[in-house]
Amino acid sequence: MAAAAAAAGAGFRLGQRVHAAGDPRRAGTVRYLGPVDGHAGDWVGVDWDGGAGGRHDGSLAGRRYFTATGDRSASFARPAALSPGIALPDAIRLRYRVDDFTKEEQDEMYVFSTSQKRVSVELVGTNKVREKLKNFDELLCASVSFMGVSSTGSPEELQGLVPNLRQLDLTGNLFSKWKDVFSLCQALPSLEVLDLTNNRMENDIAESPVLKNIRVLVLNNCGVTWELVGKLNVPFACLKELHLIWNNMNIITTPVGKFVQGFNTVRLLNLEDNHIVSWDEMVKLSYLRSLEQLHLNKNKIKHVRYPSNPPSSGTPGDVSVLPFEKLQVLLLGSNEIEDFLSVDSLNLFPSLMDVRISDNPIADPAKGGAPRFVLVARLGNVKILNGSEVSVRERREAEIRYIRLVMGKAESDDPEVIKQLHPRFAELKALHGIEDEKPTSRTLGPQKMSSGLISITFKCVGPSMGEKQPLTKKLPSTTTVGKLKSLCESFFKLKEIKLRLFLEEEGCPLPQLLDEETASLVELGIGAGATIIVDEEN
Repeated sequence: MAAAAAAAGAGFRLGQRVHAAGDPRRAGTVRYLGPVDGHAGDWVGVDWDGGAGGRHDGSLAGRRYFTATGDRSASFARPAALSPGIALPDAIRLRYRVDDFTKEEQDEMYVFSTSQKRVSVELVGTNKVREKLKNFDELLCASVSFMGVSSTGSPEELQGLVPNLRQLDLTGNLFSKWKDVFSLCQALPSLEVLDLTNNRMENDIAESPVLKNIRVLVLNNCGVTWELVGKLNVPFACLKELHLIWNNMNIITTPVGKFVQGFNTVRLLNLEDNHIVSWDEMVKLSYLRSLEQLHLNKNKIKHVRYPSNPPSSGTPGDVSVLPFEKLQVLLLGSNEIEDFLSVDSLNLFPSLMDVRISDNPIADPAKGGAPRFVLVARLGNVKILNGSEVSVRERREAEIRYIRLVMGKAESDDPEVIKQLHPRFAELKALHGIEDEKPTSRTLGPQKMSSGLISITFKCVGPSMGEKQPLTKKLPSTTTVGKLKSLCESFFKLKEIKLRLFLEEEGCPLPQLLDEETASLVELGIGAGATIIVDEEN
């Protein structure tokens, strides 16, 4: 106990955030204070963030001193080898004071005379920089990332130093207590954006003021749980954006009812990269009344369903409010979605216009997923898909091509079966005036034999093919990919070259590989006016 007290007297306490002396980027949490068997003096046991340079798991020579988060994330250090950090006002002065320019920045302010003496020059903007840095009250945005900031310092000093600060980036510092964050926000009444990324925050709030100034709060990789996030609704009552990336937050807890309540002003909620598996957890967010954007990229979601007929119990507020009523943007990239029912369910979201489902099995043709035109056709209300705008022309062509695809590969003649598999099929046929027996016709009156021919343009791009002009041919809609290759060999005299064919599509950054030899043009949904790229295999 005496040794522990001595180590604590050196300026450290259990649970305190510290960094390696001289290296603010190597941060950790104090987990032990006291002696270490076989080693003289006082020691501090540190659990380093991300296993940065640890040597063990908190046990040494058969004795456990503490339990670390990783097998090699812990080590013992002398108190002198650790730093408790600095106050925020000191960090701002260090980062922005005039005499803290780097050597490269200083060298830019001098030239060498013929006698090799440094002569000061006033570069354009130098005076403005100096003047502005003398007057911190003009500083609106500040970043003190990875500077070992551990406290707000004197609130009066901070407010007097940067009274008009609106954005503050505290990424990678040593904050852990919410009372320090609240003190900071109160000291800076103009502050609207606060980034606490990579600060290990405690998952408990004792008392909290109401902070009406903060609009954007970033808690990426802060180790917070949704239980803690729910408590932030009170102090941060006017939030517009809440970012919670990398917190392993796969469970949404709801202390009251079945849905998350509060956060009435939040428009953007970012839960990317949180190992979320079940869409049911996201349904708990469906009554956040102002939610317009929900970012769920890089999770493990397999299915998406619009919450139909939710139970009345636990539904907050007006029962006439629809689930996800104002949601316009839903980002689901890099998940594990593999069913068309999930895609079709997106049509039920009343305001949804911007969807990302790239890097999911359902959107990857190489893994048996659907090409872009199928997704565009199935998503009737989407204006932006996978970051690319869906133009009027692209939508029309995609829908017509999709109709042809369904008609060419009809799994059944039963309208109910087709409706189940392709919910928009009948709607799209009526919209574009396409009849069952005449999928390729765009003219009125009796059909001619030539109506089964479609116009296709071929472009050669292979490096050993030579310069060849694009060629347009009318071909039967039943022509297969294998037959197309044979025709291209004949059209362009490419007998000795093994070919690959790609379909060029509007809105797609890369052409779609046509690798199913037995698939026909109609089965692939390829209609008149299509462009096929002729390339050679590597």
